[in-house]
Amino acid sequence: MAQKYPVLLLRPDREIHLKNRHHAIYKNAVAVYPKTEDGSIVEVQASDGTFLCFATLNTQAYIAGRAISFQKDKDPLDVLRINMENAIAMRGTFFAKEDTTAYRLINAEGDGIPGLIVDRYNDTLVVQLTTLGMDRLSGWICDTLHDITKLTALYEKSSSPARKKEGLENREGWLAGPSLGKGEPTVEVRERGLKFKIDLEGGQKTGLFIDQREMRSLVRQLSAGRTVLDCCSYVGGFSLSALMGGAVAADAVDYDAAALERAKEHMKINDVGDGSFTAYAEDVFNFLRRAPMPRTYDFIILDPPAFAKRSSDLDQAKRAYTDMNRMAMQALPAGGMLLTCSCSYQIDHEIFQTIVFHAARQANRSIKILHRHRQAFDHPVSIFHPEADYLKSMLLWVE
Repeated sequence: MAQKYPVLLLRPDREIHLKNRHHAIYKNAVAVYPKTEDGSIVEVQASDGTFLCFATLNTQAYIAGRAISFQKDKDPLDVLRINMENAIAMRGTFFAKEDTTAYRLINAEGDGIPGLIVDRYNDTLVVQLTTLGMDRLSGWICDTLHDITKLTALYEKSSSPARKKEGLENREGWLAGPSLGKGEPTVEVRERGLKFKIDLEGGQKTGLFIDQREMRSLVRQLSAGRTVLDCCSYVGGFSLSALMGGAVAADAVDYDAAALERAKEHMKINDVGDGSFTAYAEDVFNFLRRAPMPRTYDFIILDPPAFAKRSSDLDQAKRAYTDMNRMAMQALPAGGMLLTCSCSYQIDHEIFQTIVFHAARQANRSIKILHRHRQAFDHPVSIFHPEADYLKSMLLWVE
């Protein structure tokens, strides 16, 4: 039985998305806020007093509440724990027997827990808290994760634009809590047999872009005999996959020189032969404008950072994506392949395909779509929260 929580009351006819189990409670939908501290758990009711959900509160944010339970008769923290247990158990279904020790354990709204992301790197958990409500529950989250997983090393990497919208500063470091110890700043993991060293303290995101695992596997399957250009390579995941799949050579381009040094280390620990991998620490757009390029590439991978982080960025982002894809298409010979990706939430699948269409027309190349993004099982998207489907990619044949 749920204890009594302060009540947030919605305006008339503003409850439909909560009845559809969407997690967001927008500020303009609220009629009456309860007298309680931001970050607290509240009960959300329709204008007629009907129970809708339990949510975490943030009166200062555009999204004033995040639903964490739609069950009236259970305490919301009990529901959160059940959702955490279910999420972790699901990953066991897919990764228990696989030679992969880096994967996502909890995927925020995808697992019914908005504001909480947990990635597992071998025996270390890396946590992102992106909402005020989850931030206030950090101690409880630490204890619960330890209780469920029995893992003792837990690192927080709460650094994202979402925290600023919630009125939170970015925070990073080893989390304190009962029975939680400290671990090493670098963790070695495996991804389907490939070795990676994850820099927890200095790396981007939680350390490795594990949402691209399936596409790295696809590149490995298709790279035999090809010469690969890995643009926005970060620590060389696509380059390593291509070379281990039989690529003749792979060149990685990224502005992050430290990430490229890590990429070189990945080649060494995976016994990649000398001379088959070259790293270029420079702007990708400038590299693609080179004439001539260092090699003739017949497989190019574009995996840039999000160009559109806000709706106001959309037009500029479209131009950037179009230019990058156009230059890649122009550089490829007939029979070349292009894997192009976008992680911009503002760029949906339809917009992205339109961008690729304009790039092909400008490049005067005939393009065929061979494959679309292969979703990683550890990054589920809730049917009630489709906005979380942010990552998209297309494998193209260039004629």
